[in-house]
Amino acid sequence: MSFSALGLCTELLNTVAKKGYTKPSPIQQEAIPAILNQRDVIAIAQTGTGKTASFSLPILHLLAARPPAQANSIRALILAPTRELAAQVAANVDNYSQNMNLRTTAVFGGVRIEPQQYAIEQGVDILIATPGRLVDLYEQGVINFDQLEILVLDEADRMLDLGFIDHIHHIQSLLPEKRQTLLFSATFTKEIKTLATTMLNNPVIIELATAQDHIETITQTLHPVDKERKSELLLHLIKNNNWSQVLVFTRTKRGADSLRNELEQAGIAAESIHANRTQQARTQALDGFKGGRIKVLIGTDLAARGIDIEQLPCVINVDLPYVPEDYIHRIGRTGRASSRGLAISLFSEDESKQLTAIERFIGRQFKKVFIPGFAPKPKPTVVKAEEELYGNFEADDSSKRKRKAKGRKKRR
Repeated sequence: MSFSALGLCTELLNTVAKKGYTKPSPIQQEAIPAILNQRDVIAIAQTGTGKTASFSLPILHLLAARPPAQANSIRALILAPTRELAAQVAANVDNYSQNMNLRTTAVFGGVRIEPQQYAIEQGVDILIATPGRLVDLYEQGVINFDQLEILVLDEADRMLDLGFIDHIHHIQSLLPEKRQTLLFSATFTKEIKTLATTMLNNPVIIELATAQDHIETITQTLHPVDKERKSELLLHLIKNNNWSQVLVFTRTKRGADSLRNELEQAGIAAESIHANRTQQARTQALDGFKGGRIKVLIGTDLAARGIDIEQLPCVINVDLPYVPEDYIHRIGRTGRASSRGLAISLFSEDESKQLTAIERFIGRQFKKVFIPGFAPKPKPTVVKAEEELYGNFEADDSSKRKRKAKGRKKRR
């Protein structure tokens, strides 16, 4: 099937052809016709399967044939869980709409709100927003939702993970009941199904490449190591492998910054990305990584859904995540676009519970691969001499007899 068979307008077909797209991905083949038919859609698809185009292209087609947005109004709203993902989606929509007279804007926290207010005041056809900043703008009286036609929940499962459910319900209460709603998620959990029943009307359900399916293209390796030697092993792996780029995950923001400093001291171009960094710093780090100026990007789980690099060769978990689903989203940054990927986890004994939970979730056990010179030290076993053990027992028994004898004397 070609893109021309999907029913998209000439402007979009020309843009798609210039970008080198020849054949729509499975999610695009099913989602685009359903959206063009103005159906509500639930699409379960892993990041990297072409899902952004699967909703952006038909939305642009539909909006191009309708009246433009009025002042302070928006016609399509795409909700994203993180600033990075919102910026990424906005960049894609801008690229797809370059030959169309449509206004698109992204709004998210961490940057000045005034330019975002000004853009919305002019009227916006497609607004890409994080939930928190969208609510802020509404409460300031900047946005009017009366003209809204289409709502998209992108990475819906991640929005629930980050605690945005109340924001989503609040935003839903502000929108017209008559609208087209599209929900995209990497997993089809009970919570997602519950959310869908409250927001979508008789949806088409498309369930293709899930997060669990995607990991079949990824080689997963577990290296046991003492906790205090994890950064040393990480440095060893980076220096001894011919990886063009490496994405590293830590559990804490402090851990990410500490690793960045150690790698930089070792002469490796590295940067960290997490919630405590300014939006400008996060954007620069991500741009530097995508542009190849930074070899190692270190982040917390915030980064798991905001990085889209087709040929990322390796992901390394310095710390195992507490939530098994986050493991899937982390390693899902590699092995994209049908290419093979590599995911390495550095495992210390204090992470046994997390490891068991991840193995249960993905339905397989890891083979532990020991790196020469980095195998964890054996735990010392304390064995007491037989006479010492029995001596203690005898002393205890003797003490008990003495206490009983004293008690009998007192009673007499």
